[in-house]
Amino acid sequence: MRWSKGAAAVLTALLLLTTAVRAGEADKAPAREERPILNVRLTLPGETEEAAKLPVMPVIKPEEAAKLPVIKPEEAKQAGMTVVTPEPVKSQGGNGTENSPRPEVSPKPAEPRDPMFPEAEDWQILLVNPWNELPEDFEVTLKTLPDGQKVDERAYEDLNAMLEACREAGLRPKICSAYRTQSKQTYLYNNKIARLRNAGYSRKAAEAEAGRWVARPGTSEHQLGLALDIVSQSYQALTKKQEKTAEQKWLMEHCWEYGFILRYPNDKSEITGIGYEPWHYRYVGREVALDIRDSGLCMEEYLLLREEALAAEHTA
Repeated sequence: MRWSKGAAAVLTALLLLTTAVRAGEADKAPAREERPILNVRLTLPGETEEAAKLPVMPVIKPEEAAKLPVIKPEEAKQAGMTVVTPEPVKSQGGNGTENSPRPEVSPKPAEPRDPMFPEAEDWQILLVNPWNELPEDFEVTLKTLPDGQKVDERAYEDLNAMLEACREAGLRPKICSAYRTQSKQTYLYNNKIARLRNAGYSRKAAEAEAGRWVARPGTSEHQLGLALDIVSQSYQALTKKQEKTAEQKWLMEHCWEYGFILRYPNDKSEITGIGYEPWHYRYVGREVALDIRDSGLCMEEYLLLREEALAAEHTA
């Protein structure tokens, strides 16, 4: 430790103040038994001879320190003391530059929390599943993606932002299915049934099994224009192994930041009516996506609780 001349001046001034205070108390207070003050000077590693000769500060009790006069910066300067003013700490933004804003990212809670149910428009939380068909008057305005596929125009910007961020992370996501027409969904559904029939399933069993993987026409989220199947460029098979790809790991961790949820989680198949699909993402808007993610619920559970909460508010 090296001592500057300024530091030595500060120590000397404090020593003089302490001595003056004690002298004043001695004049006012009755005499008492004097106790020795520790006066051992330890030489620190690397300390210069000049620093070692500095006076030893006496031990000051807390009650005595409280009586010491406060020295203002301007008084200290007049006395020749060095005053150091700490500089304000500059924040580091997400890109490492000074004073750039940090992104507001909510870390995933260790335990699921109760949902907050932020405001949402009907189209964001429209439920389509094996028991809830598309409304007869359903309409959607589509926007074409760079690869020629289409999505609801309201999900377009967030989808592109998510894919771009994924690519910037060094990954290669690929949309293998987006919006589907009724005829397209009918073809996929019937094709799945035919393959199951060829594998030995009865007609009834084939229809039931097909519905777990390819939604019956009129009950597919792809017909909303809000659902996408996203795979890894290096592994495009729609199997459970998809979850092992770096692209899916990134999407599962970050999709909510862009308004998407993993629609069919592994442990919710009995509730969603659809088997685990680690490639199927549904757009619900950023606030709702965060709420669903933090609650640990699937969309069916979330919307049921939302309906109950809103009903309770109206009756309260």
